[in-house]
Amino acid sequence: MTETLLQIASRYSATHADDKGLASTPFAGISIIRETESSALQFAISKPLVALVLQGAKRVATGSTSFDFGAGDSLVIAGDVPTVSQITRAKAVAPYLALVIELDTVVIEELVVEMGSVPFVPSQPLRVEPTEQEVADAALRLLRLIDRPASLPILRRQLVRELHYWLLAGRHGGAIRALGIADSHAHRIGRAVAIIRAGYAKPLRIDRLAKAAGMSQSAFHLHFRSVTSLTPLQFQKQLRLIEARRAMLADGAQIATAAHLVGYESVTQFTREYCRLFGMPPGRDMRETKRRIETAA
Repeated sequence: MTETLLQIASRYSATHADDKGLASTPFAGISIIRETESSALQFAISKPLVALVLQGAKRVATGSTSFDFGAGDSLVIAGDVPTVSQITRAKAVAPYLALVIELDTVVIEELVVEMGSVPFVPSQPLRVEPTEQEVADAALRLLRLIDRPASLPILRRQLVRELHYWLLAGRHGGAIRALGIADSHAHRIGRAVAIIRAGYAKPLRIDRLAKAAGMSQSAFHLHFRSVTSLTPLQFQKQLRLIEARRAMLADGAQIATAAHLVGYESVTQFTREYCRLFGMPPGRDMRETKRRIETAA
């Protein structure tokens, strides 16, 4: 019997998921999320991506907008926007499973040129829609290559490209298309975002970021906020705090070490801003998170 997308994702992730529930695949930027129980709140500034939910359910919010979605739905994040998410339905016998595809702007640029002036209406960077059959079929053919390693070098690129094509041609196309238009605000702000991500622990230089985006500083501030919902300083601050939290949880870093690692000179300021974002000071957050992990185990 031919395996379905759910069956392949379940089988592969059961043996390849790490302790964070992430199963990397042979395809760059494509992974499977597997969680066997509901999660605590998770904070992130994700790169543009599409997540095909195959089993279970999740809630994602940005600002005052939130979405509840489950199996058969796709979440698109077509900008570097801050999100708060929580897996709301998952259990050992039926784990939450989602195929996550980081959007490749190089592939999107190529496709936008080839597709020509396809009409589209720009939309919010975060949205949920039912997964289209063409997208699911392309994803299934892609995952089937995992068991055919000899075919990977030959077919990988064209199947990744086809998957992006169907995403562009479908319901999510309006939100994704701007990422591939070289002179769009989303594309130009994306260049500045890449600089912030690469050096989030360093002092922020707005003049350098505006130059990378090809904008005046005033225009840069305006369009950065419209694309990400944050100012450049807020964006950097959230990246720093999220990375510090990861360092404390995953690497066991002490509070002061984590603060200095991500660029804070004052531990007091770090603690204050950490509490504002995560709702509690770092020491308490670490204790409660570790207690939840031990209880679950």
